[in-house]
Amino acid sequence: MPWKTVSVVEQRREFVRLAHSGTLAMSELCRRFEISRQTGYRLVRRFALEGEAGLLDRSRRPHASPKRVAAVTEAQVLAVRDRHPAWGGRKIARRLRDSGVPEVPAASTVTEILRRHDRLDAAECERHRPFHRFERAAPNELWQMDFKGHFALERGRCHPLTVLDDHCRYSLGLRACGDEQERTVRTELTALFRRYGLPLMMLADNGSPYTALGVWLMQLGIELRHGRPRHLQTQGKEERFHRTLHREVLQHNHFTDLAACQVAFEQWRRVYNEERPHEALGLAVPASRYRPSGRSFPDRLPAPDYAASNEIRRVSPDGYLRFHGRQHKMSQAFAGHQVAVRPTQSDGLWTVYFSRFAVAQIDLRDGKASPQPVTHVSEQV
Repeated sequence: MPWKTVSVVEQRREFVRLAHSGTLAMSELCRRFEISRQTGYRLVRRFALEGEAGLLDRSRRPHASPKRVAAVTEAQVLAVRDRHPAWGGRKIARRLRDSGVPEVPAASTVTEILRRHDRLDAAECERHRPFHRFERAAPNELWQMDFKGHFALERGRCHPLTVLDDHCRYSLGLRACGDEQERTVRTELTALFRRYGLPLMMLADNGSPYTALGVWLMQLGIELRHGRPRHLQTQGKEERFHRTLHREVLQHNHFTDLAACQVAFEQWRRVYNEERPHEALGLAVPASRYRPSGRSFPDRLPAPDYAASNEIRRVSPDGYLRFHGRQHKMSQAFAGHQVAVRPTQSDGLWTVYFSRFAVAQIDLRDGKASPQPVTHVSEQV
């Protein structure tokens, strides 16, 4: 309606006065005031019913809004957000549906509710853009493990050890450890193996506790692979898990000791696995896709079973392997263990196996033993 912005009410009053005079036809009068006949008739009608008040601007808000979210639903949305300040619209909508809430609004509507109530941070929203992900085809094909950076407690400090299933991001273990020693990691992994069974493969960085664990894991039939140095994206799921742990737990709390820290870890791990919708899983929760491994943790470590045709050697206490009259340097981790040496198709080149895993090569042409390059994985794991 193209009324002039100056004294709009005065122009409407003039229009109604002229309309009542009957001097001009309504169509001609509306043309002169540059309004539609529908608008002209409406003004005349409103003035007859309400007088001068009928000429004032009115809110365009509808009297009824059948699509407006009920106040109780908005309260439920905000309650979930208050419990989980890092969750966005998609996660909250999925959580409400999973909880049996009727008539849950669309994720975009939930996001608008959060924005209307100043619950969104623009910079944080910008960081949550989708990208192409890679994952294993089934649970327990690959577990990722790593220590998150330590942080101070009132008494001591905590080194969070995290173990994640690559297929469904299920948090298998989140332990508040007092150090990052091999013995600590082995104790925690033993507890996880007893509960969830054995994976086929584990992925870790190149830290010393994981290197020392390699022989023990191979005895259990688990291949230990290491991420490429300075390529954090190799363990992208672990890195993402650590950021979520920091944002949803660590930055909001201060802990007295490891026991208090572990209580908080277990409470959040349950929420992460069973309540928090995961965008990489189509907003399903990790617990809906995880199944324990059918490979049970053995009561005792099995001895390597080598074929009679293999050359069997025992690695010396100082980590050397004697083969064809020469000493070949192996990893100290194999000290005291028997290994099998098998020829390759290349003359003078032999492969050293521990259990079923290739761990080194011996080149009799130059007398060197070197680790197999298969211990590193691609960035798409």
